[in-house]
Amino acid sequence: MPTPAKNTICLWYDRDAETAARFYAETFPDSAVRAVHRAPADYPSGKQGDVLTVEFTVMGIPCLGLNGGPGVAHNWAFSFQVATIDQEETDRYWNAIISNGGEASACGWCKDKWGISWQITPVALTEAIAGPDAAAAKRVFEVMMEMGKIDVAKIEAARRG
Repeated sequence: MPTPAKNTICLWYDRDAETAARFYAETFPDSAVRAVHRAPADYPSGKQGDVLTVEFTVMGIPCLGLNGGPGVAHNWAFSFQVATIDQEETDRYWNAIISNGGEASACGWCKDKWGISWQITPVALTEAIAGPDAAAAKRVFEVMMEMGKIDVAKIEAARRG
């Protein structure tokens, strides 16, 4: 049995940990479902033999999906931030999440159908905001604040002035 990761993100799902993990593995590079563990006995939100936990990675980050039952909602306080290299990659990840029952939000944020928040963030955006040109950073930030999915061309145009 492989040694478990020293630090793992545990994500609570009602009953869909395996489905979510398989979606992430199909959508993002360096992602995989590592193991599916079934409950050895009945528990408050399930029965013996139900999927209890799923070990998976999302872009190299070790995660554990726990089918803990209803009543625990995810919120924006936790998110995966995905750095994208161009508009094509930004569109691919954003559209995969939204078209699979997710929900669009502002400034590159969206939620998947299980309530997990994602920031689909082009590198052009983070470089412009963190760059040495304060005026360019302000222009880019103001343009970003009006966006849902980030438009790389508009970010680059705002950076140039």
